[in-house]
Amino acid sequence: MPSAIVTGGAGFIGSHVVDALLADGYAVTVIDDLSTGNPARVANEADLREMDIVDLAALGAVAEEVGPDAIFHLAAQASVVASVEDPGRDCEVNVKGTLNVVEVAGRCGAPVAFTSTGGALYGDEAPMPTGEDRMPAPLSPYGASKWAAEAYVKTWSLSSGIPHAVCRLGNVYGPRQSPHGEAGVVAILSHHLYSGRVPTLYGQGKPTRDYVYVGDVVRALMAASGKSGTYNIATGVETDVMTLWNVLRETAGSKLEPQLADLRPGELKHSCLDTRLAQKELGWHAEVPIADGLRVTYEALVQEFERG
Repeated sequence: MPSAIVTGGAGFIGSHVVDALLADGYAVTVIDDLSTGNPARVANEADLREMDIVDLAALGAVAEEVGPDAIFHLAAQASVVASVEDPGRDCEVNVKGTLNVVEVAGRCGAPVAFTSTGGALYGDEAPMPTGEDRMPAPLSPYGASKWAAEAYVKTWSLSSGIPHAVCRLGNVYGPRQSPHGEAGVVAILSHHLYSGRVPTLYGQGKPTRDYVYVGDVVRALMAASGKSGTYNIATGVETDVMTLWNVLRETAGSKLEPQLADLRPGELKHSCLDTRLAQKELGWHAEVPIADGLRVTYEALVQEFERG
């Protein structure tokens, strides 16, 4: 039976990756410090190890025990606001933690599929849709740390000959996304609709993002495993926050009106990714239209909210 390690496997996207690997017949080991991850998201068939990827010795011991055929690296400090408030911790987790992962992968001879960021990396001046060849210009420590982490993934791949892939994700949404914190706007807005609380739309509801359904992202990560390259994983379609709100509000059958506010520090005005390289080299493209994805997500999240 093939084996895989998923860092951040108790998180939103990571837990879906775990499920896909189990369905494909893998023995899966999840590494997560549970700072934002939820053990309830992890399938019973997976082996959950609570640890910090910054701890190289502990990470190496688990990898030596498991002998993974593949590593999916999703563990990260993923909050833009938190990265501005504490850039040191952001760097420690996203840069040092990623260096530890590729170091351990080299010992095992295992390919790494690494989840980076699209919008936060390219900045506000990038043409849209933005291709992978665009020089990054991050506006936040989070974007900077992800860019640095990418460099280690690529360098270790070149030096070891192991095919590591960098997947620059659009704004991922779907079931299991947490509404707590500033990340995950679809979950946040869904929770406001569920609870009847007025949301705040930053940037006056005008900022655009490239929203991609979590199931499409999982397929991309599986396709990228064992490949060497950097790929945008998104839809190539811009959607502004007000449109997102209106679709969710219609799904919920609500008349709730949002408050509008200015953008917060480090946040982008616009983001949209060119996905042609992923189509060409991975045979992948996003399949779930945003209206369908939002409806499925809202209904699933409401069930999660009701369970507490």
